[in-house]
Amino acid sequence: MDIEEIVQYWVGTAEDDWKVVQHLFEKGDYAYSLFFAHLYLEKLFKAMVVKETKGHAPPIHNLQFLAEKANIALTDKQSKFILEVNKWNIKARYPDFKLEFKRQCTERFTEEQIKEIGALGEWLKKRL
Repeated sequence: MDIEEIVQYWVGTAEDDWKVVQHLFEKGDYAYSLFFAHLYLEKLFKAMVVKETKGHAPPIHNLQFLAEKANIALTDKQSKFILEVNKWNIKARYPDFKLEFKRQCTERFTEEQIKEIGALGEWLKKRL
């Protein structure tokens, strides 16, 4: 198993998802844009897990768990943020009957969250 190849696999697929984030945002599909933003971070965290553990990343979606497994020292602000982002994975995938998450995902809200995710993603990539 070539660890660097696996790390690059996760980074490459994360970058693909980041493009999807942008496309969905441009089309006004804000909830799914944030869903893919979660995937982007998830895959970067998985790259960090592989680098740290020299083994495969677990097949889970919990960003906080992945950060801990990768021994990433997040700030309190970053930890709180990824806990919120974690919710998008479920809310976008399994919308409740009131569609509250979709209503929350205004253009402004989504743009702000994407900006924050982009900054966190760049921060993670610098540590790879």
